[in-house]
Amino acid sequence: MSWRNWAGNQRTDPVRTIVARDAAEVADAVKAAARDGLRVKALGSGHSFTAIGVADGAAVVAPGDPRSVRVDAATRLVTVPAGLTLRRLNPLLWEHGLALPNLGDIDAQTVAGAIATGTHGTGAGYQCIAAQVRALDIVLADGSIVHCSPTERPELFSAARVGLGALGVVVSVTLEAVPAFRLRAVEQTLPLDAVLGDLASHVSGNEHFEFYWFPHTDVATTKCNNRTEATGPERGRAARLIGDELLGNAGFALACQLGETAPRLVPRINRLVASQMAAGEYVDRSYGVFCSPRRVRFLEMEYAVPRAAIHEAMAGLRAAAQRHGQAVTFPVEVRFLGADDIPLSTSSGRDTAYIAVHVHRGQPHEAYFGAVESVMTALSGRPHWGKLHTRTAEQLRTVYPAFDDFVALRDRLDPERRFTNPYLERVLG
Repeated sequence: MSWRNWAGNQRTDPVRTIVARDAAEVADAVKAAARDGLRVKALGSGHSFTAIGVADGAAVVAPGDPRSVRVDAATRLVTVPAGLTLRRLNPLLWEHGLALPNLGDIDAQTVAGAIATGTHGTGAGYQCIAAQVRALDIVLADGSIVHCSPTERPELFSAARVGLGALGVVVSVTLEAVPAFRLRAVEQTLPLDAVLGDLASHVSGNEHFEFYWFPHTDVATTKCNNRTEATGPERGRAARLIGDELLGNAGFALACQLGETAPRLVPRINRLVASQMAAGEYVDRSYGVFCSPRRVRFLEMEYAVPRAAIHEAMAGLRAAAQRHGQAVTFPVEVRFLGADDIPLSTSSGRDTAYIAVHVHRGQPHEAYFGAVESVMTALSGRPHWGKLHTRTAEQLRTVYPAFDDFVALRDRLDPERRFTNPYLERVLG
């Protein structure tokens, strides 16, 4: 069965594809692959832009039946099948009066895929989704099904939270949820220099703050999301249709096409899109504010830099966009996150600013992304594992203090490299 990712830039024809109903079927698939000399990769929903999930041997679809979700109301621990998507998990949690404390802006990922690549949202007092993991069940290279937690095989647990798919196939994840909450979203378009000049106040003064800057403009759209007990003003169906579909997707697709046809119009197009992007103020369920539909296909690169380096990073980015991104209509997304203790998390050990650049699918990206990557790596930047970059193991070792410990654990658990692929060979050695 042929497979390609959401963006269409990664494709593969695995030798076989196994859709597993439970952990035992995953274990059987791994054992069978070993007998046949095949490598194994778990297939998620394909929302990584890198080849991290590309299978060249046996492709395994992890269990994802929502009926197997187990909720402990007393502890707020929720055990979910690894192949369940966040889009299905979020409303299910809400039915139980629960929610995840922070989410990214896309909910199409499987739970295992989201944690394996370090998927994150924004909020200086929050961490990536993997930081909510309290236990994992994982199938190792010998076909054994292992449970790990902070007290049971803690070294494996620590590393496997952001495991890149290199340690085994995760089949079940236990997350710690929080009581369900609503968010008040306030979105507005402001001068970029004003946003940067008061950035510390924006970041510390809101639970979740991010901003979007459109290249070749001097404005940014800010998004401030804070918890509220209020129930309004809410976005109705009409507002969602206009904002998310007509403006956010169909209208933006037309803007991208026009920019590619007439690059000289890009500054004007970007200013217009920026003025229409802010939705004003509204209240919704937490996941309804955090996540938005993304139907315009694109390619993305994201780097995590120390939060203290954000101004230098933005200055370098603006110069890179001016020289190499003349036809870029996609905005730059800037987010902030607190430090965590996960070895290969991009915010491991340091408060972090995330800078993501995008181009419309099919548009040349190499010069633009390359120039931005040079800026970010000079600031000890760490690339998102699921987004385009050119870093190698030798280079990544210098920005992750626990890099060699992770690789050593991988070598012990998978000496035959059952779970590797060309991407992992590049980034892990």
